[in-house]
Amino acid sequence: MEMQEISTEKLLSIIEEKDRRIAELEQQVQWFIEQIRLSKHKQFGVSSEQTNIEQINLFNEAEATSDLAKSEPQLTEVKAHYRKKRTRLTTDKLPEGLPVEIIEHKLPESDCVCPECGDRLHTIGRETREELKIIPAKAVIVRHVRHIYACRKCDETSDHTPIVKADMPEPVIKGGFASPETIAHIATQKFMMASPLYRQEQEWKQNGILLSRQTMSNWLIKACEDWLEPVYEEMKQRLCEHKVLHADETVVQVLKEAGKPAQSKSYMWLFRTSGEAKHQIILYDYQPDRKHIHPKEFLKGFSGYVHADGYDGYHKLPENMTIVGCWAHVRRKFVDALKILQKDKQPSSNAAKGIAYCDKLFLLERQFALLTPENRLKERERMSKPIVEEFYSWLESLNVLPKSLLGKAVYYAQSQRRFLERYMLDGRLEISNNRAERSIKPFVIGRKNWIFCNTPGGARASAVYYSLIETAKENGLNPFEYLSWIFTQAPNLEKSGCLSSFADFMPGSGKIPQKVFVPKSRRTEPEKYAWEEDDEI
Repeated sequence: MEMQEISTEKLLSIIEEKDRRIAELEQQVQWFIEQIRLSKHKQFGVSSEQTNIEQINLFNEAEATSDLAKSEPQLTEVKAHYRKKRTRLTTDKLPEGLPVEIIEHKLPESDCVCPECGDRLHTIGRETREELKIIPAKAVIVRHVRHIYACRKCDETSDHTPIVKADMPEPVIKGGFASPETIAHIATQKFMMASPLYRQEQEWKQNGILLSRQTMSNWLIKACEDWLEPVYEEMKQRLCEHKVLHADETVVQVLKEAGKPAQSKSYMWLFRTSGEAKHQIILYDYQPDRKHIHPKEFLKGFSGYVHADGYDGYHKLPENMTIVGCWAHVRRKFVDALKILQKDKQPSSNAAKGIAYCDKLFLLERQFALLTPENRLKERERMSKPIVEEFYSWLESLNVLPKSLLGKAVYYAQSQRRFLERYMLDGRLEISNNRAERSIKPFVIGRKNWIFCNTPGGARASAVYYSLIETAKENGLNPFEYLSWIFTQAPNLEKSGCLSSFADFMPGSGKIPQKVFVPKSRRTEPEKYAWEEDDEI
């Protein structure tokens, strides 16, 4: 009997262990299924994270569709309905101010005869059409010839003859044959148009110019060290004078870095001003790793708010830097949880409800966009804060598996709560760190083309070039013209009568010539709250 009881206890124990193991395997299988679905969606599905506007109205609240930025409607007389003539919709425009080349198409003199009476024909009108003619870049040799003067009389009558030389501008690289425009062109092609140097080498070769990628690389690094780094340092000093910044980072591979294998990860950090700044500054900073000491060192002297993602390194910054979390990252995790669900189950899912909460907060921020920081802060306290509290109360009521995508979204939102709520501390703060993600995306796009940096020196030079080019774009400057102007004026700063220091090259300086600016009609502004994929995706 005792043996039978022991056998029964062992059997029950075995069954319990099997049940526990089965449940554990089921969770693992579910996790793998989620990962496969998410991977397939990233590979074959659309990358947009936009949701239907009806999703925001999930809670059936009248406030969801209100807009504080709109004025009261005016009473107008109802006009009779009419059908508007259909026109061709196009976004293509021929820019104003371009040189016009006129080609006249006339009949030969012998054909200007009337086919009826034989009298001479005369012009009664003209038909005109316009074409945009693209002239490929051409290369010319600029030969500087400096005249040297002497006095004939002194030469004949005196034992000393004075020699006077005409002024000649200093080159951007002493001993080199690169002009400011050449280096600016190579830089904008690589760092703005994402064209690696080996492709530019091939393009030069097609035009009969044998210019090696090594020479171009040397030019970029030398010009950067001599003339761009002082401007970069001035921008860095101005950046730290602001009270609201954004930060982000992404990986970069550097092949020849001391003490590290070629396959190891290095990082490109980004720091930039927020929307409250009159003149935007965007700075990249290359570092061999992701340690928190790098933003701490870069932002030495700064005191204020820093928008960042959930990386723990930012949370170790000094107390005078207040980290503000990113609601776009919260939303993105709920979007990932939604993607793995079947289509018919998505609208009523908890993932969709989490997205709806985030969308309501973003919609309010659009409505607050035209308010002053003081009024924006009041409206956030009145309208946004109750939604945030309701959102976290709803999260507490959920019972989800911690290793599922929904569980990870819930955990991220809960663990980051104190950082996420901080955007309601000051009206100058923003609800997301999308501003930094938009600024780091040009580097990510370029990285897909040139893949890696060869040396740390090249990586540092890349950081400076990206900084000046992206800052120029953000301030309505033409990057090519901006770099050409710097490379022309900086070597001759001591001779210049109008420029006194590298601070004169800063965006917002009154010394920047008009030709450097992009005409306002051609400028494009990024969508403020566009949903964007993370830079690693």
